[in-house]
Amino acid sequence: MPAQTIPSAADLETIGSPALWAITVAALALLLTVDFVLTRRPHHVRMREAVGWSVFYLALPLLFGVWVWWAHGSGVAVEFYTGYMVEKSLSVDNLFVFMLLLSSFAVPDALAQRVLLLGIIGALALRAVFIALGAAVLQSGTWAFLLFGAVLIAAAGKIVKDSMAGHGHEVDISSMRTVRLLRRFMPVTDDYRGSHLVVREGGRRALTPLALAVVAVFATDIVFAVDSVPAVYGVTQDPFLVFATNAFALLGLRALYFVLMDVLTRLRHLNHGLGAILAFIGIKLILHWAHGIWTWVPEIPTLLSLGVIVAILATVTITSLAANRRDAEPAGPPERAVRG
Repeated sequence: MPAQTIPSAADLETIGSPALWAITVAALALLLTVDFVLTRRPHHVRMREAVGWSVFYLALPLLFGVWVWWAHGSGVAVEFYTGYMVEKSLSVDNLFVFMLLLSSFAVPDALAQRVLLLGIIGALALRAVFIALGAAVLQSGTWAFLLFGAVLIAAAGKIVKDSMAGHGHEVDISSMRTVRLLRRFMPVTDDYRGSHLVVREGGRRALTPLALAVVAVFATDIVFAVDSVPAVYGVTQDPFLVFATNAFALLGLRALYFVLMDVLTRLRHLNHGLGAILAFIGIKLILHWAHGIWTWVPEIPTLLSLGVIVAILATVTITSLAANRRDAEPAGPPERAVRG
């Protein structure tokens, strides 16, 4: 039987027409502008505000998926929802690191949302670059699916290994090259100066700790992008859908941070679940590559992928809650008083 080749990204259909790209980028810019205006005056984010914005940013992808279903069919919509589930679950892992970063820089509560917003804006720009590079790699040949699959399986192994070793979320500010580079070229003030990133001190410009915190959040997203972008390409090869899933997941990240700040520490098995998801998608990509060469090799349908991802997330949530409840129980029955 002659070998078959997988169609390149250039041969695959995309729903991202120039008009749709323009509308999406304009809507994204509008949402970020509104967010920027609302966070212009630093304030402590109350739970009611955080929940309201979280619901809003969860409703947006749901409505977008409904439109995709209506305009392009159920298959494309399932790809979008599956990719969004992957991105959202991976972005929750980002929140752990963001919590540690904000704590390490001693960011005041009133400035936390500004740090997250600026970091997310930088992350969106970075993801756009990674998505374009991913599309270019897919155009170069079928080996890209094998490469992406290997990257995801390696990332899954590292996540699980770090979790079992007890240092899945460690942040060493002094070892971050971007932070050291900034400190080498510009002085840094000892304290925060409101929402200012740069101030004039002693006749020269100086960075504030807020600027270092923003750069640190942006720099850590480089690591996350290496995993998340190939993961979504494992669900859909449409660059527009990949960008949309990343944008929707990142947009709601700031509000979700304040909602889940106390809950995140209880999801002790989340990293194991994320490792399982990345490994599953990595295997899916490798099978997709192999199916183009040997047609007898099965492929994993996107709808099945969505079910597996939801099942994994539900499982690690249940096991985490059960483990927390078990640890909270007393070690043994209370001792009875001895009567004399």
